[in-house]
Amino acid sequence: MAAGHHRPVIGVTGPDRGGLAAWWFTRLALWRAGATAVRITPGRPQPLQGLDGLVIGGGADIDPALYGDASSLPQSSLKQQERNLARWLLSLLLFPLIYLARRILSTMTHPPGGDPDRDRLETALLREALQHGLPVLGICRGAQLLNVVCGGSLHRDLADFYVEAPQLRTIWPEKLICIEAGTRLAAILDCSACRVNSLHSHAVNALAPELRFAAREPNGVVQAIEHRRLPFAIGVQWHPEYLPQRHEQQNLFRALAKQARVCMAS
Repeated sequence: MAAGHHRPVIGVTGPDRGGLAAWWFTRLALWRAGATAVRITPGRPQPLQGLDGLVIGGGADIDPALYGDASSLPQSSLKQQERNLARWLLSLLLFPLIYLARRILSTMTHPPGGDPDRDRLETALLREALQHGLPVLGICRGAQLLNVVCGGSLHRDLADFYVEAPQLRTIWPEKLICIEAGTRLAAILDCSACRVNSLHSHAVNALAPELRFAAREPNGVVQAIEHRRLPFAIGVQWHPEYLPQRHEQQNLFRALAKQARVCMAS
């Protein structure tokens, strides 16, 4: 990073089309944390050199071939779809500003076939960042990619986990998660449990050897992972950028910026 800059520069990945709401909310969160955000997409790539940290953002599903799963994905039941619709409507009423921002700034839905160009870009950036010890925050898809790049796999269908309680899909913090004691995430969030939002359909399955569990739902679904050795390589399954009013969620971006300043100084 060039001399004279006092704010660390953190790359934030996203798709070529859509994803603008996540980008602007992430940019705001990083600005509040004292960092400067730079958007990275397949059409506008950015080398890791010159960056002090990396956020792998949410978005389209990761290509199953990257973790050795070529099976077809079962369709969700009509009952589950009705539950998801009800939760979506509730979120619309409770959190209208963020919902409207996502709708206005999104130009397309995630393609069912995934985003292979983004897979390639983020895989290369993530591997290089981990190799050089740059701080990394993976959000939703980014948490899943962190596990895949380090050698783990994903659940592509979570229906079996939500037999007694519905699978939430909401931008409002309704999902209860339990933080693993002694993890970096526990120190950052400064709590043993909290409520988060939920916009994902996949989740971590087999955990990569270099990683450890950092948070789960009561039913066992993994909600956060972190690197065992590196000072800051954390993946969260929820979207902290859409929870600007929650102090513990802003702490994630503060911790990322703090570690990025360490990298900037070195």
